[in-house]
Amino acid sequence: MKLSEIICRSTLAAAVCAALLSTGCRPSSSSPLQGLESEIAAAVDTLPCKIGVAVIYDSRDTMTYNNSADFPMMSMFKLHEAVAVCRELDRRGATLDSLLTINRADLDSLTWSPMLKEFSGESFTVSLGTLLDYTLIHSDNNASNLLFDRIIGPMETDSCLRTVISDQDFTIRHTEATMKLSPEPLSYENVTSPLAYACLINKVMTDTVTSAPNQTRIIDCMRRCDTGLARIAASLPDSVSFAHRTGSGYINSRGEVTAVNDGGYVTLPDGRSYTIAVFVKDYAGPQEDAEKAIAEVAGIIYRRLAAAR
Repeated sequence: MKLSEIICRSTLAAAVCAALLSTGCRPSSSSPLQGLESEIAAAVDTLPCKIGVAVIYDSRDTMTYNNSADFPMMSMFKLHEAVAVCRELDRRGATLDSLLTINRADLDSLTWSPMLKEFSGESFTVSLGTLLDYTLIHSDNNASNLLFDRIIGPMETDSCLRTVISDQDFTIRHTEATMKLSPEPLSYENVTSPLAYACLINKVMTDTVTSAPNQTRIIDCMRRCDTGLARIAASLPDSVSFAHRTGSGYINSRGEVTAVNDGGYVTLPDGRSYTIAVFVKDYAGPQEDAEKAIAEVAGIIYRRLAAAR
């Protein structure tokens, strides 16, 4: 990777994501993000993959590295989905307490789905809030597919989120079920730039994206997310608060892991915060090594910002 690929922007808090659509500039010499991209480049330059990084510090300063809009999201899109589902329920005057009856025969028994182990019988009734919990906390594919099928589809989710965040560098076209049928190329069609994803997380954590009860539920789920803990979370001490969403891909025809991703919101003990998104595309090696790379990048960022005053 060349440093010429690195784009770094500094913006005011009131317009941080809107300004990201304009020509960027490096942070000022007083910004703790100054020079951070060089540290990241040195850490990842020889890795067998493409890595993209975005950081939004205290909703003021923004840094990106390899901020192209071609990183497969995989289950990262479940945050977009959750926001779209909640906004659609608000529009209908419905709540997350609404119930659905699910036929087990309609579910995929061969996909990642902790929900299937916890509900027995040929059919069962579950609230939309419970499906949201399974989707965001455990990354349950059946729960995600159900919300797409019953509440709002992928393309409608894409349209909905374009009214929420101003950075338009993302595309949502397929469900987990569809991608499973044809991982290549469909996994490469649900994509984002690191910055667009960081903007979504920052918006969810600091602004209004849906009704207060629904947004509180989304944030609580992100704080309880139990996937990908060897990634960003591995670089953080117990004294910080972390809320996140992860995504993991298939093995492509070249033997590469299509995606190993993590993005979240870090709150330091002194109340300062930052949003971080790290995307790994086409890693030619074990997923565990890609996770270590994410942890290394996240550690560089944490140490720099924790030391800033």
